[in-house]
Amino acid sequence: MPLRLYNTLTRQVEAFEPLEDGRVTMYTCGPTVYDRAHIGNFRTFLAEDILRRFLRWKGYEVVQVRNLTDVDDRTIHAAVQRGVSLRELTAPFIDAFFEDHDRLGLQRAEYYPRATDYVDRMIDMVEKLVDGGFAYEADGSVYYDISRFPDYGRLAGLENIEVREGERETGDAEYAREDARDFVLWKGGERPEEGDVAVWDSPWGPGRPGWHLECSVMATAHLGQPFDIHSGGVDLIFPHHTNEIAQAEGAQGKPFARHWIHVKHMMLDGRKMSKSENHYFTVGDLLEKGSRPSAIRRLLASGHYRTEINFTLPGLEDATRSLERLLEFRRRLRDGREPEGQALDRLPQLAERALSEWEAALDDDLNLAAAWGALFTLVREANAALDEADGPVRATDADAVLDALASMDRVFGVLELADQETTEVSDDLRRWIEQQLADRAEARQQKDFSRADAIREALAEAGVEVEDTPAGPRWRLVRQS
Repeated sequence: MPLRLYNTLTRQVEAFEPLEDGRVTMYTCGPTVYDRAHIGNFRTFLAEDILRRFLRWKGYEVVQVRNLTDVDDRTIHAAVQRGVSLRELTAPFIDAFFEDHDRLGLQRAEYYPRATDYVDRMIDMVEKLVDGGFAYEADGSVYYDISRFPDYGRLAGLENIEVREGERETGDAEYAREDARDFVLWKGGERPEEGDVAVWDSPWGPGRPGWHLECSVMATAHLGQPFDIHSGGVDLIFPHHTNEIAQAEGAQGKPFARHWIHVKHMMLDGRKMSKSENHYFTVGDLLEKGSRPSAIRRLLASGHYRTEINFTLPGLEDATRSLERLLEFRRRLRDGREPEGQALDRLPQLAERALSEWEAALDDDLNLAAAWGALFTLVREANAALDEADGPVRATDADAVLDALASMDRVFGVLELADQETTEVSDDLRRWIEQQLADRAEARQQKDFSRADAIREALAEAGVEVEDTPAGPRWRLVRQS
C-alpha cells in the first residue's frame, strides 16, 4: 500500500508521490527564536520528525529545511527592550531549541536557515513581485495586492471570508487572522526606536522584510520550486502559509509546494497553551519534574497529527509506564534467548504480521494510534507465547521479534532515546551500587524489609533503577545523581 497523506490544499487524503523518484523535499516551519519553544511547538516538530523517519524507513532520501525565524515583531521588540542586537538576542534561544530538539530525539534537518541571512534574496523576490504587478509601494513600504492573485486563500478555504480590499496590514504579530487584506512584503521606514536592530537598505529605502516573505524565500532557496511537502502547525494555514503561496507563485509563476500538512494543537489540561497566560510547559520544565525525554516523546507521538491531544501530568505518567512496558519486553526477549533454546515458531509469525499492520497504519495518513496498537498487540501476544515456553527460546525466533521492534522504533524513536538516557557508570559508582544491592539482598533474606526499602530508595535517589527478576535484581543508571 502506498503512503497516503491528507493535503490541506485539496482537503483530501491523497497518494503521496514525490517529484523525483526516491527523493523527498520538505520544508517545515521552525521556531521564532525570541523565547524558548514549549512542548506544544514540539508536538508539531515531532509529528514532522515521525513523517521524516517514516519516509526514510520506506527508502526515500529526505532533504528537509527547517527555518529559524530570527526577525519579526517579537524578536525586534525583545531586542530593543534589552538593548542588544538580533544575533545576541536569538543566539541563546537557538541553542535552547537545539538542546530540546536533541533531547527529544528529533533527527536533524539538512538545513536550518536563519531569516537574517536571506534579506538580499527577499528584496529580490519583492522586486519581482513589483515588476510583475503583484505588489505596490506606499509610504516607503511594499504591499502584496491580493486582488491580483486569483487563487489567493485557496489553502485556507477563504471563499466565505470577506476579502477586505483596499486595506492593509502593517505588521506581523498584529495581523488580523480573520481578515484577508493586502499584506506587507517590505516594512519601510527607519523607525528610530528600532535603531540598528532590524533595518536594511532596499530600493524603497530603509526597512525590513515582512514575516510571510521569509519562508517563501528560504524554502525556494534550498528546495527550488515546486517542492514536495510544506508543513507546520494548523495556526499557520492563514495568513502565513496562504501568503507564502501568493508570494512564491506570484514571483515564479509556478506552484510553490505540492503537498501541505498541518498539525493540530496540543492542549494543556484542556486549554490551549499560551505564553502570555503562562500556561505551558517547556521540555526543561518537565525534565526538572523528573520526566524522561523518551516518555515525553512517547506522549507527544501518541495521537494522530490531525487531532488535538491533551497534555496532562498523569498522561505523562501513563506514557512512562507504556515506555517501561516496551523496555521490559525487549529485556525479556534479549535475556530469554539461547542458540539452542526451545523453538517458538509463533514469534516470527507474530513479528511479521505486526510489522505489516504497523506499516499499513502509517501508510494511512500516519495513523499513529493504529501503529502503536500494532506494536502493543505484538507485545501482548509475544509475551503470552513466552509465558508458555519451558525455559529459554530459540535465539532466531526471539530475534525476529527484536528485529521488528527495532524496525518500528526507527520511526517511533522512543527506545533509541531511552537507550541514550542510560549514563556511563564509573568504577566507584558501580562498586557502590553492587554493594547496596548485596546489602539489600541480605536485608530481604533477614526479612528486614524496611532496611531493604530504604536501600532501594537510596539507589533511586542516586538515579539507579532496580528491577527484581527471577534471575536476581537488574539495575541501570537513568540519570546522574
